[in-house]
Amino acid sequence: MRGRRSRRRRSRRSIRFTDLLLTLLLLGGIALLVDRFQRLNNQTLTGSVIVHDGDTLTLSGERIRLEGIDAPEFNQRCTRNGSAYPCGREAMRTLRQLVAGGKVVCEGYERDRYDRLLARCMVDGRDVGRELVEAGWALAYGDYDAVEAEARRARRGIWDGGFVAPRDWRAEHDGAASPHDGELLKRLWERVSQWFKGEG
Repeated sequence: MRGRRSRRRRSRRSIRFTDLLLTLLLLGGIALLVDRFQRLNNQTLTGSVIVHDGDTLTLSGERIRLEGIDAPEFNQRCTRNGSAYPCGREAMRTLRQLVAGGKVVCEGYERDRYDRLLARCMVDGRDVGRELVEAGWALAYGDYDAVEAEARRARRGIWDGGFVAPRDWRAEHDGAASPHDGELLKRLWERVSQWFKGEG
């Protein structure tokens, strides 16, 4: 009798493990398919540029959010030498200078919650996001960490004084921080997890 119960428990455990393994493989496959379909929508844009703030621009009529960075918001103020200054406007001015007079090419395939294209933009072969982080007018958000560390060490841009991280500033002034670049798979995973827990 004990032998049968022991075998049943082992059998149930192996079925549960197999089900879990198959579920994880299926979810991984779905995530890869979603990523592949997104990449099929890859867009490359070039043309006239309108700069809206330190990390948002419009290129050929398409609103673009620079991927991998977070610049101070247009109305955000920072401090330097004990005085407040409009660091959001400084970030925007720097972006305007970077894109002025050169050929701007942006490439991306994902969109943020505001339907802006998340893209890497180049001007005459220079990565605009990297240049903004290097000048100290944007924080690295998943990319350019070493470049940000160098800007911080050299006290460039916003690193030359005090500031509130742009994400935190938005939370204080808009009521909630907006989700950032590349969170599609994270949101997909959360929904699938909720569904398996019976919450979705």
